[in-house]
Amino acid sequence: MRVPATAFEGIEGGLDPAVELRIAHDSARALVHRVRESDDPDLVERMVAYTDEHGLDTLAELWARASARSLPGALWRLSLLRALIRQDPLGTSLLFQRGSEVLATADVVVAGAESPTGPEEIRVLADQVLHGAYVGDFAIALERAASFCRTASAGAADLADDADAAVDDVRAVELTSRASRLATSAEDFAACARLERRGSLD
Repeated sequence: MRVPATAFEGIEGGLDPAVELRIAHDSARALVHRVRESDDPDLVERMVAYTDEHGLDTLAELWARASARSLPGALWRLSLLRALIRQDPLGTSLLFQRGSEVLATADVVVAGAESPTGPEEIRVLADQVLHGAYVGDFAIALERAASFCRTASAGAADLADDADAAVDDVRAVELTSRASRLATSAEDFAACARLERRGSLD
């Protein structure tokens, strides 16, 4: 039986928060280095597919409480972003496609999704971005995630305007909230990318 991490929060005698934080950082660093240094070509695929098989529970226990602008926080949010995309590839691709139509920046190109962007293209993009955490330039993977979030945020905001015009208040509020969350994620991913380029993402 899977028990959510929140079920353990009220239990006395748990780990000191400082120890939990150290474990989060140490495990994230060890995992990334191990995968990057491995000669096993299937290891990256297994890591990317880990949450498909086991869910996000284990990663949440390790990394979810870490700062958004840290290595474990970035890995957690990349995994979470991929899981959310895979849960709703059609809805996510609609946000991204709309964002690509209204956003006058290079974010669509940086994100790297094929155009037009449908459910399959958005699933491929999610896998590619998470791959980048373990192979290639991690900063580029984080920048792609930031660009994806900025584009999808713009799409959600534009669709929220449409819902406002159609007097669909519930849909407008939902999309506005989603746009805000995506914009915040974009800022965090971009900040992590800058830290990674300076060699100080830990």
